[in-house]
Amino acid sequence: MEKAKYDSWFSKLINFYFSKNAAPYWIILILDCIIVLFSGLISHMLNAGVLAVVNNFGALLVTWGAYLIAYLIGFRILRTYSGMLRFSSFVDLFRILGANLIGVVFIFVIRHITPIDSLLHPLPVGELMVALVLSTSLMWALRIIVKLVYEVFFVARNAQRVFIYGVKDGGIALAKLIRSQHSKFTIAGFVSDEKADLTHMLMGSKIYLNDESLPEEMQKKGAKLLMISPLKTEELRENTEMIDRLTNAGIRMMIYSHSVWDGKSDIHHNQLKEVDIEDLLPRNQIEVDITSITKVLTGKCICITGAAGSIGSEIVRQVASFKPSQLVLIDQAETPLHDIRLMMSRQFPDVPALTLTASIHHRIHMESIFKQYRPQYVFHAAAYKHVPMMEDNPGEAVINNIDGTRIIADLAVKYGAEKFVMVSTDKAVNPTNVMGCSKRICEMYCQSLDRAIKDGKVEGKTQFVTTRFGNVLGSNGSVIPLFKEQIKAGGPLTVTHPDIIRYFMLIPEACNLVLQAGTMGNGGEIYVFDMGKPVKIADLAKRMIVLSGATDVEIKYTGLRDGEKLYEELLNKEENTKPSSHPKIKLADVRELDYFEVREMIDELVQITKQGFEDMPIVKQMKIMVPEFKSKNSKYEALD
Repeated sequence: MEKAKYDSWFSKLINFYFSKNAAPYWIILILDCIIVLFSGLISHMLNAGVLAVVNNFGALLVTWGAYLIAYLIGFRILRTYSGMLRFSSFVDLFRILGANLIGVVFIFVIRHITPIDSLLHPLPVGELMVALVLSTSLMWALRIIVKLVYEVFFVARNAQRVFIYGVKDGGIALAKLIRSQHSKFTIAGFVSDEKADLTHMLMGSKIYLNDESLPEEMQKKGAKLLMISPLKTEELRENTEMIDRLTNAGIRMMIYSHSVWDGKSDIHHNQLKEVDIEDLLPRNQIEVDITSITKVLTGKCICITGAAGSIGSEIVRQVASFKPSQLVLIDQAETPLHDIRLMMSRQFPDVPALTLTASIHHRIHMESIFKQYRPQYVFHAAAYKHVPMMEDNPGEAVINNIDGTRIIADLAVKYGAEKFVMVSTDKAVNPTNVMGCSKRICEMYCQSLDRAIKDGKVEGKTQFVTTRFGNVLGSNGSVIPLFKEQIKAGGPLTVTHPDIIRYFMLIPEACNLVLQAGTMGNGGEIYVFDMGKPVKIADLAKRMIVLSGATDVEIKYTGLRDGEKLYEELLNKEENTKPSSHPKIKLADVRELDYFEVREMIDELVQITKQGFEDMPIVKQMKIMVPEFKSKNSKYEALD
């Protein structure tokens, strides 16, 4: 019973002390001063005996009190009292030794140049050296004991046990961070990909192999968090088997939040973050030729349609950084466009930016804009993009996506734009839905118009380029924000089919490539972006559930939506690709079409639409224009 009371009292004392950020510096300074005085008395006792200390106690205190001033000079120079005892390191121990040496040197100098010895109790040099060794040892011991007590009684009870993936510089940097700064974590082990490392210990912890047994080994050690070395982040993205093993076992991960670590500098706690689903998608770093983009866009008047959308707004940010002479930003969504207006005034106040709430299919309004500003580059990102919405509203897909694109393209030619860059989609390849088909028709019009200009059939100088890529992470209405909302609501996560897969790319990466494609070629090209490896949406949902820490969120399969297919293609099966000057951009070798035939078919399609917005006649004409358009999970299958 008495022991239990003692343990309770001791635990409360430990928790009280270590729950504070740090002991006041003056307490540490007082303790060090007491150690110096105590070491001086002990050294005299060892030299002259206990009786000599008793008989000369007052004189000895005065003498060591005077000598203490010299020690205080060393303490002040190296600030030995400013650190937190619980986080003491070898650097702190060497600072203590240095401070004490400075103190002893000062004592020797003062004794040599002044008659101070005649005023104080005489102490031999050997005694001063013993006191130096003893005081240094006791100051070290104080810090080591506090650190050990902290790690054993506080950290061990309260900190989260973690494994570190990586046994080289990056892993060691993480371990040093945990040892020196983090009371929330304690190292339970390291993880290596090499069997040869298993025979070694690292910083006192065992090394485990990255294989199927890793989750079990971590659970045995009570570790539910894996910290990823900055040098291992890319390997983690590529190792989907490892990700699945860890997430299925409920193990969370943390990574270095900065994109690049120089391999030398220390890692700080604010540079670590919980792994988000975007960090685990298999993709490689994308680099673009900034010089060529700068050369093309700087000082130009640039028009961006769909400027308030996910892709358009990022294009605005990136283009603005190249200091164009004028930005003409068009979108029909008032509030998001207002947000872009505020962003431009805040981040790019020196870039003239006109924000216009307008629809691209209002020809008169668009013409007045082009006539006044005569943009030299047009980035056309405006489009209705949601597959189920356009299945229900094919007339809007025709008016906005197709006729709107034609209006902007024609005006670009009429008013002398140098280049027109259209943002397309992988859903335009072998389309199975109205939205994808509408974008394919836009591609057809832009490519055929470019050919007609080159052949002299249409007067103009504009070069047309199409960029084709898949889903972008975090875009409005995309699956990841939806899953986050569903997890927040307690589930279930709705997935249309267990086997559905999609390609993903970060919005900034996609826009980087759009700008790069805008500097390439001579017009007429359809550029296809390398989207990396496809991702199964069901696996994505499972990982997001685990990463959120939720334990009771289910996945519900709802069936494919109207017009949806299991997988997206970046190229028609009849098309091939050729390499371009950028490794992440390929050139689609697609069939060429006659501009006047395409224009006539679009005229007919628009006329059918304006006659009454009846779904079946509209989609029937779209299928005539794009023979490979075969509907899936849709009422329009009756037309195939």
